[in-house]
Amino acid sequence: MGTTALLFPGQGAQHVGMGRDIAAKHPPARELYRRAGEILGYNLANLCFEGPAAELDTTQVSQPAIFVTSLAALEMLRATKPEVVESCGLAAGLSLGEYTALVFSGALSFEDGLRVVQRRGEAMQQAADATPSGMVSLLLLDREKVEQVCSQAASAGLIRIANYLCPGNIVVSGEKAACQRAAEIAETMGGKTVALAVAGAFHTSLMQPADTRLAEALGQVKIQPPRIPVYSNVDGKPHSDPGEIREILVRQVVSPVLWEDSVRNMLAAGADRFYEVGPGKVLRGLLRRIDRKVECESVNDS
Repeated sequence: MGTTALLFPGQGAQHVGMGRDIAAKHPPARELYRRAGEILGYNLANLCFEGPAAELDTTQVSQPAIFVTSLAALEMLRATKPEVVESCGLAAGLSLGEYTALVFSGALSFEDGLRVVQRRGEAMQQAADATPSGMVSLLLLDREKVEQVCSQAASAGLIRIANYLCPGNIVVSGEKAACQRAAEIAETMGGKTVALAVAGAFHTSLMQPADTRLAEALGQVKIQPPRIPVYSNVDGKPHSDPGEIREILVRQVVSPVLWEDSVRNMLAAGADRFYEVGPGKVLRGLLRRIDRKVECESVNDS
């Protein structure tokens, strides 16, 4: 018999209106937004439900917003399909989503997770503001060709592979001029490119010193061994030691996301039913590119 796995989305999945219907129908979800507002010091529910989009899309707001909205969606799943939550044996989250997965697994409390995510978003926004930078999805190219793109574009500035999402979808991250050059080179190789609406070059050294500030925040919270395996973005493997989890969460900010590796390792561990819990359907789409035969259901209010 196979294993059920939950996947939690990362930054970019946010949209105005997310979580509104869930909070209206499920009191535990509504309570999460209330508690979040007290911790954050602003009305997160209003920003998620009503916007404005310009504020919701900022890194320091979108990260807590997606974190809380994903956990609200989890409450809806718990209410409507409790057997799915109870039988779940594996979890993972894309970048920011790893914190949501760790809260679900019991490794972090909701309050501690939210405080760390708030600090993470603020620190990454500040690092992004320090250097004009961005991220670009390179489509239809394999890993070797994307490495060639980065090598050739490096003359224009720092550029690195940031996300190994699925076959034919790899994200590069770096200084603005280098991202533009990478897009031009990729298109000459037959690839397609999509500039991502993010503040800066996430998952590269340009995010320093956000990693130092995150380490300080993580040092102030208690991390427990997760009750189920949570697959890390840094190496695609689960970790049970709280010290290791703390270390890889810090490394994640400046290291490439190995999402495809994580999903393949989950499949190898027996996962055959997936639920994407939170806003958007990006992870469901990526999973279909990795293994078209595996079922994945979206759990959100859209």
